[in-house]
Amino acid sequence: MNEPIIKASAPGRLDVMGGIADYSGSLVLQKAITQQTFVELVLRNDYQCYIVSQLSGGESLIFNGDFRDYLNSSEVQYDYAQQKFKQHQPSAWVAYILGCALVLQKEKGIDFRGADMKLVSQVPNGKGVASSASVEVASMQAIAKAFNLTFSSTELPVLAQRVENLIVGAPCGLMDQLASCFGKPGTLLPIVCQPDQVKDSIEIPKDIHFIGIDSGIRHSVAGASYSDVRCAAFMGYAIVAHALGLNNHDVIRSKKLGTLPYNGYLCNITIDEFKQRFEHLLPESIKGITFLEQYGITTDSVTVVDPDKTYQVKACTIHPVYENYRVQQFLACLAVLDTTPNTADRSGLIKQMGTYMLETHESYSICGLGTVRTDTIVKLALTKKGIAGARITGGGNGGTVCMMATGEEGLTAVHELHRELCEHYGEDLSLFL
Repeated sequence: MNEPIIKASAPGRLDVMGGIADYSGSLVLQKAITQQTFVELVLRNDYQCYIVSQLSGGESLIFNGDFRDYLNSSEVQYDYAQQKFKQHQPSAWVAYILGCALVLQKEKGIDFRGADMKLVSQVPNGKGVASSASVEVASMQAIAKAFNLTFSSTELPVLAQRVENLIVGAPCGLMDQLASCFGKPGTLLPIVCQPDQVKDSIEIPKDIHFIGIDSGIRHSVAGASYSDVRCAAFMGYAIVAHALGLNNHDVIRSKKLGTLPYNGYLCNITIDEFKQRFEHLLPESIKGITFLEQYGITTDSVTVVDPDKTYQVKACTIHPVYENYRVQQFLACLAVLDTTPNTADRSGLIKQMGTYMLETHESYSICGLGTVRTDTIVKLALTKKGIAGARITGGGNGGTVCMMATGEEGLTAVHELHRELCEHYGEDLSLFL
């Protein structure tokens, strides 16, 4: 008897506010985009996996292999699987897909014996709009349907993140997977990343539009800069913990017991307390070996301090503390827009939201995640009437710039800017609605 065709889909996301502060426990605001990843799956019983992935640019990738090659003595071991995928770089992309089967086998007890899978992704790679998360969430949904699995609360996106962290080996936070799983069109999804407190979606006012323009600079969450910035933030947290009297042993013990200061998140420190108690303790930069000798480990499970690297600890620690405040204030302004009839008051709120977006953009650059191209796009955007805010998004280092446009005038301005950028750079840049 032929196995049924199982179908699933998941969108990419536009990071409106929050971005890289997710791994430090920030509130983030995410918007599902219209582009999605679609998956069709038919189970097999011979452990063979035939996977075709059609990318947004028209390219097709094909994988044909044996699922058992990624098991160690019939057992799922994440380190072993990660190394097996990395050994053959041309097919390393399949880790995002088969990784879902491996995680579900280990964590949910399925007996995966291969599958034919077809993926069609409208979410372009390397644009900072969670293409990998949409692949992981859609693939995991399809496999879960095939095995009649049920998930509690945020369990599916948590497991999807495990694919990226432990099998792909990319140190992403949980924000992307949560947004891809729970994001709804026309709304912002607030998430308190401690680690996965998903709040009710917020309707975006009808005259406010959040739109992404691809910068044309490829973004990779596995890139050294993103990893280094994340690692530096956790180094900063370790210095805070030591200032509070915790030694290495205390930190390890507190992490296991769930009793770390500020619950382990920089974003639980208020700006005032941070400035008064901790900011002066943070070095502008520190060599990895010096940090290891003075403070030992960090509490991060997906980055490792490199003894030979120099980390910009102060800027990378300051960013999430201030970003959490900016996102909270941005959301407070957004929440009262619909109940603010006075045009001048409304304009003031929108202007303040734009200011928070620009401060976020500038803070990314201070951390080392800015680019000349994204700076140029933000500056050009803010010269257009109707575009009230703009910022680099997601993991930075290229990727997409998020615009906040107002009314029809703003929509027209974004489309005009998009055309100008495509012509200027000679590229077909993506637009994310």
